[in-house]
Formats: sequence, structure tokens, C-alpha cells
Amino acid sequence: MNTIDPNDPYARTAQIFPRLDESMIDTARHYGVEQDFQADTLLYARGERAVCFFVIVAGTVEVFDLDASGQPVVFATHTHGQFTGELDLLNQREVLVYARAMAGTRVIKIERDALKRMLAAEPDIAEIVMRALILRRVGLIQNGTGGVLIVGGAHEAATLALQRFLTRNGYPHRLIDTSDAGAEDQVLEGMGTTAERLPVVIFPDQSALSRPSTAELADRLGLTEAFDDALVYDVVVVGAGPSGLAAAVYAASEGLNTVVIEGLAPGGQAGTSSRIENYLGFPTGISGQALAGRAHIQAQKFGARLAISRFVRSLECDEQPYRLKLEGGEEVRTHAIVVATGARYRKLSAVDYERFEGSGVHYAATPMEGKLCQGQEVIVVGGGNSAGQAAVFLSRTASMVHLVVRAGGLAATMSNYLIERIAHSTRITLHVHSEIVRFEGDEHLESVACRRRDTGEVVVHPVGNVFVMIGADPNTDWLGDCVGIDAKGFVETGRACAGIPATSPYATSRPGIFAVGDVRSGSVKRVASGVGEGSAVIQAVHEHLASIRHDSLAAAEPASPIAMA
Repeated sequence: MNTIDPNDPYARTAQIFPRLDESMIDTARHYGVEQDFQADTLLYARGERAVCFFVIVAGTVEVFDLDASGQPVVFATHTHGQFTGELDLLNQREVLVYARAMAGTRVIKIERDALKRMLAAEPDIAEIVMRALILRRVGLIQNGTGGVLIVGGAHEAATLALQRFLTRNGYPHRLIDTSDAGAEDQVLEGMGTTAERLPVVIFPDQSALSRPSTAELADRLGLTEAFDDALVYDVVVVGAGPSGLAAAVYAASEGLNTVVIEGLAPGGQAGTSSRIENYLGFPTGISGQALAGRAHIQAQKFGARLAISRFVRSLECDEQPYRLKLEGGEEVRTHAIVVATGARYRKLSAVDYERFEGSGVHYAATPMEGKLCQGQEVIVVGGGNSAGQAAVFLSRTASMVHLVVRAGGLAATMSNYLIERIAHSTRITLHVHSEIVRFEGDEHLESVACRRRDTGEVVVHPVGNVFVMIGADPNTDWLGDCVGIDAKGFVETGRACAGIPATSPYATSRPGIFAVGDVRSGSVKRVASGVGEGSAVIQAVHEHLASIRHDSLAAAEPASPIAMA
């Protein structure tokens, strides 16, 4: 007898496929139009953008994907009171599945903009719909429905990079691991390709991309959004870490035309944390990816747009509106900018470090990396909370976690609750006054040499995975000379601009450009403080936009006769 995994969202039928009551259905009628279908009709197809939301009044709507032969495989059926859609209803991305109305079906068809108005105005309906949309995306991810297939070695850097990108962006996918020599030969023969072309991403229509960059993959999957050259946004948030997402939520919820530009995925460095346990309101902890995912959805709910896999390359700030130039040649114009680009990971200066970067050397400890370490020894480098969280998380599956720190202990840099767990764990060994000096291996990392800084003793550990969490440097190169930068590269804020006192602690030396979170000079490098700064900065954005409107009105008014006399 088949059993249902209790962790599978499809087991939570009442939440993933809820029914609106009659009063809610009547309310939904105010936001859409009713339609009848007398023959099987396709409501939307995979690859379409900005599809409608359908509430079923009578009849049946089937949701399906296509198998390798192009035949439909139905995995959800909606009837009276139920509704279609998942998270792509909230953005301009390409939808992942198909939906068709069977003969004799009557629906309420609600356009995307009307759906957003309904979710904002009808909180009882919004709670039911939002929970269902989130669970449906989780169901697609866990079951590999509506996604893509990656063919490549599970430990190869290029394969891992694609998996990380799709995982952090919540895109369903499955992996065919070619690590085994026999499996690789069999797969390559079946695909008619060579090992040099791996990894390969295979799409539902059986087309494929060989060794794509994340930007190429994002474009092919429809994760990116096109910008209207004629549109000037109220505010552009650069960076989708905790501070950037908080800024987006508050800006969009307060009616500002908001776009977030992110080079990789929502969450920033916090998004790679296995579990954050000291964030207010989550007594049992929450993973960084889950926290970022909720904030991302929340921002979209209020109307913020998110441009993924698009790094900002430069900023033209000599005149208003400001002009951001993106990777790929696109430009975005805006009246205000919130700089929330955080920081990039620092690297070790050890022999052959770069050779194993991305395959053996990691900067995040998520369930994906955890699977690579099953039953093996691993090394975590660093003495901060990120390193402590990673060590505790990896100790669940690894045979031993070696925590390597240059200092004499952890008390000055790590929260006490993590220090206590590390001290009481039989699977974590702390190595103080230590540093990695050499990485060893042929095709894959096989061992790491660590040296005691006080004695000079060198010990070689047989490990295939090292997690480097030694801090980060600010991502501010793209700002050029537009704003003041301190000696370490962080954005200076709260200082006078052109002789005028700063109106906000987040104001930079350029009017209308603000900085929050880890990228800001003097900021507290914590998720909670980043969220606070991102939410608080929007008041200053409003004040800047008000000053622009005031100046525009003043410039448009004719001079008074008295002034002319």
C-alpha cells in the first residue's frame, strides 16, 4: 500500500486545495467576470505570463503537466469553490503548468491586477489564497512537477551552481547524477552528447542548454522580467537580502512603484543560513531561505517587481531620474535608490583554494550541501554565527565537523547558544589558533592541511568539503563615485549633503540614494537590524519623493506679478 509523506504539501489537502465559502465566492464576483465552457478549454499553458486567477463555480478544472511524450499528466483537479494558480500569479514570470476547463464548467475569471486588489482588500480570502499558492509551489518543488531536469555530476561545480540557483529561486528541478562512470556512459549515449557538454539542463519540450550561465538559464525559464524604458520607478531597491526585501515590502505596501534588482536569488547571505534561531518571532528557528522566501512573496503580494539574475553594473547619478545600467544592457530609471547589495564572501589564501572553489569549497550550508557530506568528515572555517550555525547543521549528517578558527576561542564572535551546542556536540571538534594552508586532490577535493598558528604543527584532514564563512567585503563597486565610501568600501550614511544636514541615518552623500543593511558603514551585521533598516528607510524615500514633486510644481508655476515687480 502506498503511503503519503506527511511532509508532502499534497497531504495537507484542506490547505493546498481549499474551498471558498459562498460569501467569498460572491465577493470574488466583484473582481472578475463569469464564463461558461461547453467544451474542454485551455485556460492557460506553461510559458504564459500574467495569467488569470479562476474560481470554479461549477464543473471541473484540471491542472496538468506534460510527460516526455507530450501527453498530459493531471496532478490536481479543482471543483466548486476551489481556485487555480500558484506563486507565479503574483509576478510576471512564466507559469509552470497547464490548466483546462472541462465541458460544463463555469468560472469567475479574475485578471492579475484585479487579483492583487482583492488580496489587498479582502484579508479573509487573501489568507486562504496565499497559503494555498505557497504550498502549491512547495509541492511542485518537492515532486519535481513543472520543472526542469539537470544532467551532470552531483559534486561538479557547474552542476552545483545550477542547483543552487534553482533551489534558492524556488524553481522545481530534478537531478540525474552522472558521477558513476557506468551511469555517465549510459546517460551520454542516450542523450547523444559528451561529458564535456555537461551539465545539461533539459526542458519539458525536450530542448536543452549545455553548461548555461545562471543568467542564460533565468532567461530561458522566464524568471527575468522586461523593463519599460519609458517608466520611471518611485524607488529601485538594489539587492534582495533581508534589508532589501524589507524595503520592498514597506515601499510597495505604501503604494510606491517598486522594483528589486537581484543578481542571484532572494535572501542574500542570510538566505544561505541553515537555521536562524535568534530572529524575533520564530522560537523554533527558521532557515534563511524560508525567511527570504516569505519576504519575497510578501513583497510581490503588495505589487513589488523582482528582477532576478541581473547585476547592476553601473549607476548614472549626475541627473534625475537616476539611471541604473544592468548586466545585459538593460537600463532602469528611478527617482530614489535603496542600496542593499550587502557583501561578497571573503576567500582563503591557501594553496589550490581556487581549484576547488564551487566543488569542495562552499560558502553556504543548506540541505543541498548537507547531502554531499553524508557520513563524511567536513571542515567549517570561521568563528561567527554563520559558521556556528553551519557546524551544528552539518553535524546532523557528517561523521565529524572540524571547526577551524584563527582566534583562541569563540566567545568574542559567536552567540552563546551556538557555543554551548558546539561544546556539547560529540560530532564537532573545535580547532583554535588554526588555519588552512593547503587543499589537496586530483579531480575532487580529497584532503586539507591545517596549521596551528601557535606551534606550527600541520595536520592533514581527509575531507572532501570545506565551508568557508570568514566574513565578507561590501558590494559597492557599481556605485562608482556617486556616493561616499569609507576606507573599507562600505557606504557612508547620515552625513551632511552639500552643506545640508542629513534627514535620515540612511541617507548617503547623494540626494535620493540611501543605504541599508550590511553594505552600510557602521551597520550591525544581523538579520533583524537589516530588516529594521530596510523598513525604516522608506520614510526617507517618501520625503525625497515629496521634495521632488514640490520642486516640480514650483518650477511649473508662473512667477507672481509682485515678484516680477
